[in-house]
Amino acid sequence: MSKLDPEEKEILESYDRDEWQSVSDLKSQSERYQKYADATFKKDKRVNIRMSQKDLVAIQKKALEEGIPYQTLLSSIIHKYVSGRLTEKNA
Repeated sequence: MSKLDPEEKEILESYDRDEWQSVSDLKSQSERYQKYADATFKKDKRVNIRMSQKDLVAIQKKALEEGIPYQTLLSSIIHKYVSGRLTEKNA
């Protein structure tokens, strides 16, 4: 058996804590979330932003770790912030 990476371990532990629920109507739920995803990733406006080199390099590293373009990561962060899903992590 191969060793689990941290994300896989977190998913398994979440499952073991019985935090997962079955979806009653998988097809309609799947369609619903597909619409959300389409709206989230629809890119119809361009913006320019100035930021520090240090922050840009950090964002690019995170994006590389996630396997996505850094612009997509920035867009995702902004979307999560405006939708109220991006919160500060308390130490």
